[in-house]
Amino acid sequence: MQDLNMLIQNRHSAIKFMPDTPISRQELVEIFEGVKLAPSAFNLQHAHYAAVTDEDIKEKVYQASGGQYKIKLASAVIAVFGDTQAHTHIADMNEGFLSLGIIDRSEFETTVRDVTEFYERRGEQFQRDEAIRNASLSAMLLMLIAKDKGWDTCPMIGFDPQAVREAVGAPDHLTPVMLITIGKEDSSKRRPRGYRKPVSEFVTFDRF
Repeated sequence: MQDLNMLIQNRHSAIKFMPDTPISRQELVEIFEGVKLAPSAFNLQHAHYAAVTDEDIKEKVYQASGGQYKIKLASAVIAVFGDTQAHTHIADMNEGFLSLGIIDRSEFETTVRDVTEFYERRGEQFQRDEAIRNASLSAMLLMLIAKDKGWDTCPMIGFDPQAVREAVGAPDHLTPVMLITIGKEDSSKRRPRGYRKPVSEFVTFDRF
């Protein structure tokens, strides 16, 4: 296990993976056990993942990506989705607090009402934006946890969203956010880290 600073320094996007390096379902489950602790608005846990190791489905995702070869070499390709209807599950997310007496019935009903109105009043575009925002937070944690467990990743935005949805059978309320390839990096193809802006160029204190 690496300390956080070292982990951040060592994580980068792998452009090529070692072939024939399987990742087990148990290893993926262990990664996702950490991912479930990612922050999300109102604890709605918008992120949903399709972890693909089946070669036939992987081929469909490969085609949906426009033939990006890293998908073929990766141990798995993970399709990241955001649930645009996550707010409709607010009662389920708070049922445990109610059962344990952490909140009372009045607090429970107020929370359900307020969160539902918050999302419904802002409409479909906001619901989609929220799905993408929260799934992206979750996906970043996935990549850090994977690196901590010895796996390399690469987030990808070049794909046909509908084709990816069809490849994994995702329902309409899940919006595709990104693909993440995961495997063991072929370090012989590693590029130097790209230019990173100094803090003074991307941070404004107080006001622009």
